[in-house]
Amino acid sequence: MNSASQAPTMQQHSDNPLVALVPRINIHAFCDNQQTAEAMQAAAIDRRMSRAHVTIQLGGIMAAVQVFQSQPTPNVLIVESHGSRDVILAELAQLASVCQPNTKVVVVGHLNDVILYRELIRQGVSEYLVAPLHQMQVIETIANLYNDPKAAPVGRIVAFVGAKGGVGSSTIAHNFAWQMSKRYATDTVITDLDLAFGTAGLNFNQDAAGGIIDALGQPDRIDATLIDRLLTKLGDKLSLLSGPGGVDRDFNIEAHAVETILGAIRGSVPCIVVDVPNMWAPWIKYTLVHSDQVVITATPELASLRNAKSIFDMLKLARPNDTMPKIVLNQVGVAKRPEIPAAEFGKALGTEISAIIPYDAQTFGTAQSNGQMIFEVAPKSKAAEAMARLAQLLSGAEKPIKASKFSLPIFDKLPLLRKKQ
Repeated sequence: MNSASQAPTMQQHSDNPLVALVPRINIHAFCDNQQTAEAMQAAAIDRRMSRAHVTIQLGGIMAAVQVFQSQPTPNVLIVESHGSRDVILAELAQLASVCQPNTKVVVVGHLNDVILYRELIRQGVSEYLVAPLHQMQVIETIANLYNDPKAAPVGRIVAFVGAKGGVGSSTIAHNFAWQMSKRYATDTVITDLDLAFGTAGLNFNQDAAGGIIDALGQPDRIDATLIDRLLTKLGDKLSLLSGPGGVDRDFNIEAHAVETILGAIRGSVPCIVVDVPNMWAPWIKYTLVHSDQVVITATPELASLRNAKSIFDMLKLARPNDTMPKIVLNQVGVAKRPEIPAAEFGKALGTEISAIIPYDAQTFGTAQSNGQMIFEVAPKSKAAEAMARLAQLLSGAEKPIKASKFSLPIFDKLPLLRKKQ
């Protein structure tokens, strides 16, 4: 048994914590009751555990002793016991005789006993959890076993997708990113995954370098240094990773390449805004399912409602431990156009509408023509106010802040971001 690099603490589960992905490891859990086994099963199917191989069986510590007398122990071994302090320590002594030194052991007990906890840590147990467990508590514990305590906090991925083409998802994504970088002083990267028709460069009046193609083509080489070279600077705290634009070449995107790119960015940047194109493919689904927050933009008409519901229901099922996707109703109030009222739209989806953005052709048209954001063109417009409230909701902040909550500034870690584009 091997102790973790930093003494763990017994923490209560918090709703929707920002947890790093669990690496490609083998996890074997020996549960002592059905409730714990169910929590382990719920954890095993979570998106953050998609790379891990998890085996769950009943029998507790002694069952683990029997199994591993004849086979190697996994990367992480989770064992449960209903026993007293002395019983747990005695059983673990037998487990230690068959456990390989590099295996990380997590003990689940039913005693809230600080003395037991200290003794387990002293003996090399990585963590002690008190039942009953929540699936996110399990995931967070395993992720922390492989997390460098000196590393910067994990960045948050917010994916924006349109229910259909032309609903304004990209515009809202770019304005949110601008707001995060300007009003909330948070280092932000926009990742425009629409390689042929992406509009991020146009909306910011920049000739984007199309660096994401280079990253997608060599996922095995992706790291913070390579990402740094491929970014286009849009402001002091805002950068862009985008496609080349145009239809003169075919693009073959694999889910694992997108995963690697976003993983490299989130290791250094607090906020990653992913502009997801309005199309459907395995890598699109993967990106949405594995984002920390998803924003679906729709317009108040039937086709948009149908598509929004399809995406919403899929994500609700695939992400049981995450917050519900946010719904933005855009282009509301077009003259003489029959529209589905926001209340009915939300009722059909089974959720509240997070933001209602009024139709304002002049403001949005001016911003697009000038390569500016709505907040720059018409900061007091109703559209700007609605998007400001959305940014506040998605950021989780009560009000704009003057400095990023991340203590390690990204531009100190990636100095090349300071270069002129």
